[in-house]
Amino acid sequence: MKEKILQYINNKQFALLKGYLMDRNSVDIAEALEELNDEQMVIVFRLLDKDDAADVFTYLSNDDQEKLIQTMKDEEVKDIVNNLFADDVADIVGEMPAYIVQKILLNVDNQSRDYINELLKYPKDSAGSIMTIEYIDLKQSDTVAAAFNKIKMTGQDTESIYTEYVTDSSRHLLGVVSLKDLLLSDFDETVGNIMDEDVIKVYTTDDREYVANLFDKYDFLAMPVVDTENRLVGIVTIDDAIDVISEETSEDFEKMAAIQPSDESYFDMSVVEHTKHRITWLMILMLSSTISGTILTYYENAFAAVPLLVSFIPMIMDTGGNSGSQTSTLIIRGLATGEIKVSDVLRCWWKEFRIAIICGSILAVVNGLRIAIQYQNIPIAMVIALTIVLTVIMAKSIGCLLPLGAKALHMDPAVMAAPLLSTIVDTASILIYFQIATIILQLA
Repeated sequence: MKEKILQYINNKQFALLKGYLMDRNSVDIAEALEELNDEQMVIVFRLLDKDDAADVFTYLSNDDQEKLIQTMKDEEVKDIVNNLFADDVADIVGEMPAYIVQKILLNVDNQSRDYINELLKYPKDSAGSIMTIEYIDLKQSDTVAAAFNKIKMTGQDTESIYTEYVTDSSRHLLGVVSLKDLLLSDFDETVGNIMDEDVIKVYTTDDREYVANLFDKYDFLAMPVVDTENRLVGIVTIDDAIDVISEETSEDFEKMAAIQPSDESYFDMSVVEHTKHRITWLMILMLSSTISGTILTYYENAFAAVPLLVSFIPMIMDTGGNSGSQTSTLIIRGLATGEIKVSDVLRCWWKEFRIAIICGSILAVVNGLRIAIQYQNIPIAMVIALTIVLTVIMAKSIGCLLPLGAKALHMDPAVMAAPLLSTIVDTASILIYFQIATIILQLA
């Protein structure tokens, strides 16, 4: 697509380019724009009609949005903002520098400005911060025919028309009715008779990850957001829920890799910024490795007596680390989806303990036989076999209990995954190994 656009630009065939863009998807256009230089991006963007331009604008990176707004006249900014939903404008305003924010707010009407400010006041990770205020509300006394008329009149300016919300005169949420229910009902039937009063809803202060999990649980397309007095203030749509899931997943992966999370993309961050986000945990892990070194120094007499013991250290540590990582990943995932709760700690540990017994025994038999055959040394084979069993039990127990402990202390379980887990397991596995070797081989 980029090549086709460049061909039209280079040949100055702007009318043909405009026609070509009319048949393209907004997401694809946005991706193509981000591969163009600044001048080319502005040319292509200005060829889009108002509705398409607003849609494409929402898919651009923050940097490209900022560049475009800088080049726009006030009238162009007004056209873009007026064709965006309030939550999208609020997201853009929240990421832009002050002078860009001022330019945007100067080109919206007072009502839209109030809506945007209302959305911006909610905490960043709350349901209120991702909701939209454009929705269709009906009254109990409305007939199905009247409901359809309202949908036709206001549907163009709302993000979702597939679920309608029934409120009273004070905006208290009374029920929901789907577009399917309306289509299958008689025109003279009242909304109050067909609405569902068992409403799954969230509050403005609920965590946005909790909201996203509800979408996964109930397969909703939209979810109502109410205040403490059960007044409907907005809705969260499925596209926003997917964005939250994607962002939270990326954040968890970064934390599990001992990287401080960032909202910026990989290429948008400078080398210095990347370094700042990584160096802290690298420093902590490097210094914590001195514990393992101290243990190795303590058992240097065992090395001198049986040098072969040294060659098995990497295998023991890797087995422990891999075992702990398997368990912690599953526990963290379970906590994120709500399948596992802190109260399940004993249940989870008992399951992981039994898994560890089976896995550890299989690994112990395989390695014990290998060492006995390869080195003709039964005592060392016994040391390795017993060490592996105890190491796997220890690693899976820690991999289970650390994330659950973090959750109980209201910390992010992902922080406990790779960085802290690997340090503890490495240290403990070496300690177990040489303690067993000292006893069985009588090296004390």
